[in-house]
Amino acid sequence: MDLRRLPAIQLALLLTLSAIALSSVHAQTAAVEATPTLEDRFPTSRWESTIKGFEKADLEQPPAPHSILFIGSSSIRMWDVATSFPGLSVINRGFGGSHIADSTAFVDRIVVPYRPRQIVFYAGDNDINSGIPPRVMRDHFKAFVQKVHQKLPEVPIIYISIKTCHNRIKVLPQMEAANHLVKEYCETSPLLTFLDVDTPMRGTNNLPRKELFLDDQLHLNKEGYALWNQLLRPLLTPEP
Repeated sequence: MDLRRLPAIQLALLLTLSAIALSSVHAQTAAVEATPTLEDRFPTSRWESTIKGFEKADLEQPPAPHSILFIGSSSIRMWDVATSFPGLSVINRGFGGSHIADSTAFVDRIVVPYRPRQIVFYAGDNDINSGIPPRVMRDHFKAFVQKVHQKLPEVPIIYISIKTCHNRIKVLPQMEAANHLVKEYCETSPLLTFLDVDTPMRGTNNLPRKELFLDDQLHLNKEGYALWNQLLRPLLTPEP
């Protein structure tokens, strides 16, 4: 279009509309750039001292090679896996409050060096409670699996389903959706197992059974872990 041939009023209108459109594009771009990412909100660097603590412990008392590795958030950290699974060599590398992406970020430091024969993974409820959509949470778990299998291609991974609880009842539908998506993903590989702990933890009213939780109605008590032990034990690989 030859702008010189347009009448002045049409030219002015065209320039005004162009300016408005360009301003809108700039505004949208700025809004996207200003939106905080998961790393901005929950930087993995906040766990550096915890990971260094694990590494220090490994130097002082090296774990048995080819153990079963438990990794994830506080439900792992608070689990006395050594007492729960006698006769099995196990390693607990849970860090409370963590998201799935945090475990992924430290795969090279607290997964690969152990050369585990099996991985038990629990995380995701912190993700959902932080506003991460179920599909994104599922994709974060896929990223964890892919990073592990890049270095340890034959290691089976058990994903323990998100436990719904009264403390986070407002996001129960999102947690249910996330469990469904992760279960579908696990069904795509013989190396992945989805362990549903949520269904057995519900009562006749289909709500979480309060007697399985501590007073905070978020973390498991002794009875809650006893149920998990019962459900998980048949899936654990025996000592070589």
